[in-house]
Amino acid sequence: MSTNIEDYIVRTDSMAWKPLNENGVDTKGIYVKPLRLEKIGRPSSFILKFEPETSYPYHNHPAGEELLVLEGTCIIEGAVLKKGDYLYTPPGFKHSVKTSTGCVLFFMVPEEVEILD
Repeated sequence: MSTNIEDYIVRTDSMAWKPLNENGVDTKGIYVKPLRLEKIGRPSSFILKFEPETSYPYHNHPAGEELLVLEGTCIIEGAVLKKGDYLYTPPGFKHSVKTSTGCVLFFMVPEEVEILD
């Protein structure tokens, strides 16, 4: 393990947004910046940017999720979350994400979600 702190810093301002691509899921208008890659082949910590009037379909979180709103607003199960709001969803919690304004969200998702739509 490296003892150089620079090896563990991700400079998100210098990263380009990449379109989010998930097989069988409409992710048009959603962009990602991966932060922490796990051995499972996908990031467990990442930032998503949603353009206005976009959504992510109804899904299950087998291992839970943590979310922090960095910009804009989103709606999850009827609750409006705004900049600075934090949401913990416990294992087995199901929801969708939508936004009319656009938003930027930080996520920690330890296990792949299951799309239910």
